[in-house]
Amino acid sequence: MANKQALRDLQSRLAERLQAARTQARAQSWLAIESSGRGFLLPLREAGEIFALAPILPVPYSHRWFVGVANLRGHLHGVVDLAGFLGVKSAEAGRETQSRLVGFNQALDINCVLMVDRLSGLRSEDELKPEPQDGTARPAFVGARLRDASGRLWQELMLSELVHDETFLKIVG
Repeated sequence: MANKQALRDLQSRLAERLQAARTQARAQSWLAIESSGRGFLLPLREAGEIFALAPILPVPYSHRWFVGVANLRGHLHGVVDLAGFLGVKSAEAGRETQSRLVGFNQALDINCVLMVDRLSGLRSEDELKPEPQDGTARPAFVGARLRDASGRLWQELMLSELVHDETFLKIVG
């Protein structure tokens, strides 16, 4: 009998939390990642599942930044080295043992993961201050530059725009 009451209490608390979440204004939040020593922010609503590094099969005649394909939970995903794609790969890259594969939200309809050096947690808009625009032309998937309280610069990457970028979609060259 006590288990039934505990279950009812849990359901009641969950219902209250869901209702509160629907009525509250949603703040911007990001998944913070690092590649080649640079900090990037992926909008949390656009990021998908995070995977440990898995065996990757190379794809002949593809760009260097397209590492290959991996079987992740029974589905074939293209693996893109984020730093390589952005052209910021450093000589020390590849020695990182914390590498992860970050998927795209299923709503973006692309079987692809980004290979990153490490995860750096979650960030919210109240933790970051926008940096002024420097006036240089950037691809549509490059969002705002933001600085945290420790002075670290983070670059926002819009995954919803990246999935439409012709350079990103053309893995052979």
